[in-house]
Amino acid sequence: MTLDNRKDAFEAKFKHDEELQFRVNTRTSKIFGLWAAEKLGLSGAEAEAYAGMVVDADFDEPGFDDVLRKVSGDFDEKGVSYTDHLLNAELEIAKGKAKEQMMKEMN
Repeated sequence: MTLDNRKDAFEAKFKHDEELQFRVNTRTSKIFGLWAAEKLGLSGAEAEAYAGMVVDADFDEPGFDDVLRKVSGDFDEKGVSYTDHLLNAELEIAKGKAKEQMMKEMN
C-alpha cells in the first residue's frame, strides 16, 4: 500500500467515524428529549417537537452540557422535580439505546 493510499484510507475511516458519532449523539439527544417530554407531560407530536428542540440545543457546544441545561431549565420552568444525578443517568441510558439502535441499523 502506498503512502497516499494509506493516508486516504485513514481519512475515510476518520470521516466515517465522525459521521457515526454525530448520528449517535443526535439519536442520544432525541431519545433523551423524548424521555424529558414525557416528564413534562407531552405526548405525540408535542413530544416529537420537544425532542427536536433538545436535538437543536445539542448544537450549541460540544458534549451534552447544553442538552442538560435545556432540559433542566425546562424542568425548572414547569416545576418538574429532578436531580442532576437523574438527568445524567437518563442521558447515559439514552446513549446506550442510541448506540444499540445504530448498531442494529448497521447490520
